[in-house]
Amino acid sequence: MNEQDNGRRPFAGFRSWLRPRPRPSVGDPRERVQITPPSERPRTPFGLVHVVVEDIDTVLAHDPAARHALEVLLVYPGLHAIWMHRVAHAMWKRGKILAPRMLAHLNRAWTGIEIHPGARLGRRVFIDHGMGIVVGETAHVGDECLLYKGVVLGGTSLERTERHPKLGRGVVVGTNACILGPIQVGDGAKIGSNSVVIRDVPEHATAVGVPAKVAGVEPTSQTRLLHAHADLPDPVTNVLQALVDEIEALRKRVAELEGRPEDPVVGREHEMAEFEGHD
Repeated sequence: MNEQDNGRRPFAGFRSWLRPRPRPSVGDPRERVQITPPSERPRTPFGLVHVVVEDIDTVLAHDPAARHALEVLLVYPGLHAIWMHRVAHAMWKRGKILAPRMLAHLNRAWTGIEIHPGARLGRRVFIDHGMGIVVGETAHVGDECLLYKGVVLGGTSLERTERHPKLGRGVVVGTNACILGPIQVGDGAKIGSNSVVIRDVPEHATAVGVPAKVAGVEPTSQTRLLHAHADLPDPVTNVLQALVDEIEALRKRVAELEGRPEDPVVGREHEMAEFEGHD
């Protein structure tokens, strides 16, 4: 390699930095659980006004701390983050790269919420407090979802493909929960606080733990899903209770076969009640 090539090499590398890399390819579109895709926002001026009013009403409906619309309009960072993201996402869909990324960066600095402009957010999404939330490039957040502080919808792959979670309609994600990879979370599901989800969650299911496991499936109303996010089952208690019930049934059966009365186990029910926390 001569000196002339050495002089050209840095400039060739600089040109490669400015060349846009391809966007993520569309992955497997098949739904493994029931997921309602995010609704598209109206494109007419009247439709945009309707969406703004709808967003403010969503905050008023789901946050008892909100007193009136002007307060929501001025001091709710989750609402501001969603509005700024919609502008960035519109530019992203038109093929722009740098401008929407800069707007998303400003959004992060202003609200503490980081949403990639490529992410799709539905209507009536509520971000409560929101500090530390991260939503990746290929993530989908369905209509009427509720995200609390510190939620991460992250990826686990370096490939340029769909690598972030998809949330169905009415999903509630608790504080500091992480959903990692191309995970599908079905309509009406709930993710407990501090849970780490690495597998699909069926519709109307509740997933808790690290790694998260489905602790129950209960098709409840949307209102209860939005406001009972702290009322989560304990899968460990459920397993222990099932084991206790099975031991009790076996004990009774052995006593019947041997023709003797069952030996009482003093304090067993009391201890289980203490473990469950409702003595």
